[in-house]
Amino acid sequence: MTTFAKAVRGYEKMCEEHEIPAETVMAYLVELSQRERYNLYLHYEEEMPADLEKEFDAGMARILQDEPMAHVLGYSWFYGYRMIVNPDVLIPREETEELCAHILSRIDRIFPGNNELVCADVGTGSGAIAIAVAKEEPRTRMYATDISEEALVTARKNAEQNDCEITFISGDMLKPLIERNIRLDVLISNPPYIPQEEVMERSVVDFEPHVALFGGEDGLKFYREIFRDCRQVLKEKAFMAFEMGWDQRERMSALVEELLPEAEYEILQDMNGKDRMLFVYFNAENDK
Repeated sequence: MTTFAKAVRGYEKMCEEHEIPAETVMAYLVELSQRERYNLYLHYEEEMPADLEKEFDAGMARILQDEPMAHVLGYSWFYGYRMIVNPDVLIPREETEELCAHILSRIDRIFPGNNELVCADVGTGSGAIAIAVAKEEPRTRMYATDISEEALVTARKNAEQNDCEITFISGDMLKPLIERNIRLDVLISNPPYIPQEEVMERSVVDFEPHVALFGGEDGLKFYREIFRDCRQVLKEKAFMAFEMGWDQRERMSALVEELLPEAEYEILQDMNGKDRMLFVYFNAENDK
């Protein structure tokens, strides 16, 4: 058998050789150890139990083939909530947690006295955004849409395991909301925004759903659709919140100004100083 420390050092070296972040090794082992209720940090220099070592080796073999750690585990953490992930849904990103935090702060500012807020997460995927916002803001009546039936199966499971009440609707972008005459205070979307021809890492392209990644020739296809149709689902006072590509500020600004000239908007940076979030306001004062 091998000690925890020796196993970690060995796989860290292999990860570096495969251009995989070395911290992946410790992150994966921590998750396995917690699942087995084994205190890794107290026993780091001791021998690893045989069953844990076997599972660790098997998982690291998959990770070294560029399979995402979240797929190996079968779950990912998002905003403190555990989300089932698989090849049918996009793995939730840390940047998207920042989007949720900004959404929640703006709900508090713009709708301080509302007893209920009608919200929708368009293109929900795993359901992570819808679940996080609904759990953190109990006033919300949350809808979530997706064109992928497979994604909705996973999203429903995530809502159930996190004890979260969400109405999931199958359909393309805003169409299912329009058909049901649903009117929103808050519209949220993290649509596919990667340009069709952009070269991506193998761990993303080979293991995550392309329908959740690519947004047409310039990456803005789904924003155009939402901007074009959003007045049919928004209340007079409302706001929209989006994740966006870090290099899309100028094109996104031009698109908002062209299609939603009556709205106010702002583009926010993430913790790394990159332009990653777009907020659009309709008759909603926001203390920026």
